[in-house]
Amino acid sequence: MVCAICEIRRPKRFCPGVRGDICTICCGTEREVTVSCPLDCVYLRDSRRHEKPEQPSIEQLPNRDIRVSESFLDDHQDLLFFLGQTAGAAALNVPGAVDYDVREALESLIRTYRTLQSGVYYESVPANPLAAGIYAAVQQAVARYREEEQKSLGMTKTRDADILGLLVFLQRLEFARNNGKKRGRAFVDFLSRFYPDAEELPVAEPSSLILP
Repeated sequence: MVCAICEIRRPKRFCPGVRGDICTICCGTEREVTVSCPLDCVYLRDSRRHEKPEQPSIEQLPNRDIRVSESFLDDHQDLLFFLGQTAGAAALNVPGAVDYDVREALESLIRTYRTLQSGVYYESVPANPLAAGIYAAVQQAVARYREEEQKSLGMTKTRDADILGLLVFLQRLEFARNNGKKRGRAFVDFLSRFYPDAEELPVAEPSSLILP
């Protein structure tokens, strides 16, 4: 028997991504590169503990003109929780979506909400169908969120500027968590764990996640 990937070395472990036995070298080099790894894979989970993604400099971050302060996040933590949970769920529900698709969706959402600040609304839907699916899911969820606000409060208190600022925060988190691998889902994995089901856990404290 030989490794299901390299077809040279002896296999040492079962890979749920290729549904076959592979060697440890291929597991390490092809993980989230050529292999789409399930997020619950024990070897992927172990590798997450050792990953140290290269942190972007301030100059590398887009939308640097939008300031996201700790007090802003604290004042809007319910909405942040909702957007983080929604983005994570959307990425998991779009087959084949990876962190770079989430990055593209967030950038398009930010462009859309920027137009609202200028008074001219324009939908910047991504050309990439995976990113477009995430984009649409977030937009639909925000619309439902505002509908529920309207029903319970008789008005919506969620401003477009608030959504824009929180989307920029999530975008910066994606830049910080993305491990640079073609099929990497480190950010999606983070979202699914940090923003779990809102009915099961309390709102997370975002202050420890402040980025420049």
